[in-house]
Amino acid sequence: MDIPTLISSEIVYDSGRRIRVRHERMKMPDGLVVDRDVIEHTGVVGMVPVQDDSSILLVTQYRHGAGERLLELPAGTIDPGEEPRETAIRELREEVGFAPGKVDHLGGFYAAPGSLTEYLDLFVCRELRPSRLELDPSEDIEVSSQTMPECLALIGDGTIKDAKTIIGILRWARASSQ
Repeated sequence: MDIPTLISSEIVYDSGRRIRVRHERMKMPDGLVVDRDVIEHTGVVGMVPVQDDSSILLVTQYRHGAGERLLELPAGTIDPGEEPRETAIRELREEVGFAPGKVDHLGGFYAAPGSLTEYLDLFVCRELRPSRLELDPSEDIEVSSQTMPECLALIGDGTIKDAKTIIGILRWARASSQ
């Protein structure tokens, strides 16, 4: 199938921080003209920090979009010019106070491709060693450790409801069982 032809694109909002919103007009393959709004985002990484005993470090923090504190994998926004792997290493230090000795890519995914450009890269981080915790002043994070069976049970009972966490844990469960 053909993809739509872009007729026009205009930035209608620019936060100057993490997002911009584009309003676009497109001509569909059948000739229909449609308008779409797209939220541009620089990208995110999520980390599956695995301790020597195979347990996984999770964080609980307030997420304003959800209006509640969520149990999730540590994650962070990619800074301009930064490679996703570098972001994973930096964010792991900042959020849980560990530096990984080994970082492997677990793939990635689009968060909401119908309206958002955000792509999320997942990394498993192992051989963890304590590092200086560098929390952002606005972050209120609690760190906990869960075994894989506990993580899977928390996904199953709906306690873990964050997509990157569900995907990251399931991808790591699959990769580590092979």
